Amino acid sequence: MFKIGAKIASVLAAAAFVLPQTNLPAQAASETTVSIAAAADLKFAMAELQEAFEAENKTIKLKINYGASGNFFTQLSNGAPFDVFMSADMSYPEKLVEKGLADKDSLFQYAIGEIVIWVPNSSKIDLNKPGMDSLLDPEIKKIAIANPKHAPYGRAAEAALKKLGVYDKIESKLVLGENIAQTAQYVESGAADVGILAVSLALSPAMKPKGRYVKVPLDAYPEMRQGAVFMSASKNKEAAKALVAFMNSETGKKILYKYGFSLPEKKN
Repeated sequence: MFKIGAKIASVLAAAAFVLPQTNLPAQAASETTVSIAAAADLKFAMAELQEAFEAENKTIKLKINYGASGNFFTQLSNGAPFDVFMSADMSYPEKLVEKGLADKDSLFQYAIGEIVIWVPNSSKIDLNKPGMDSLLDPEIKKIAIANPKHAPYGRAAEAALKKLGVYDKIESKLVLGENIAQTAQYVESGAADVGILAVSLALSPAMKPKGRYVKVPLDAYPEMRQGAVFMSASKNKEAAKALVAFMNSETGKKILYKYGFSLPEKKN
């Protein structure tokens, strides 16, 4: 009897170690992770949106990668495994729909972006000059913009420089960031004297106290329609719909507005 009891005790002791571990896969399975390819201008706004969204949606986690919209478009065209694409240029999600890689019904415009001229607080550059004439200051040696080849904010900056007649005069001073976030790092670190940035970055906690800015006239560059879409191969579309609903909620809209994003319904 003693031997049998000892064996039972041994089995129960082993079970005590096993049972808690069997709950882990079930807990993990109850969570859905939505993988997002997001334009770099969204970095700070999305961080705040993510925190608020996940607080309300306990079973959904957002995994966000930031970069240039054009680069993400190329990756997604080649099968990159993202659930949602949030682009700084609406044309990229639209092209993915045309390719049959994204769901047409999920396509939506979430904001309109704007560009600004930003300098650190220590700069003596006068930003009050009309148009973009402040960039003609001879003290300026380097001007940071995002690479126009794949960054929508870079294309907007280039268009504005040309429209306002200063591009040819300052072209040799341009330094190109891989995306708008890297562009901001250039001017924030002092690698460039001035930067043409997304207003969302100028208003971010990391940059707002460190510099000052002036908005570039809206009629100097094409309207920056920012849009998103669900990838057709995604298996997490229901969770992605919850994110879209949150972005369209009053809380979501306030966060976007806080970072300088005009909302489509207010832009007529």
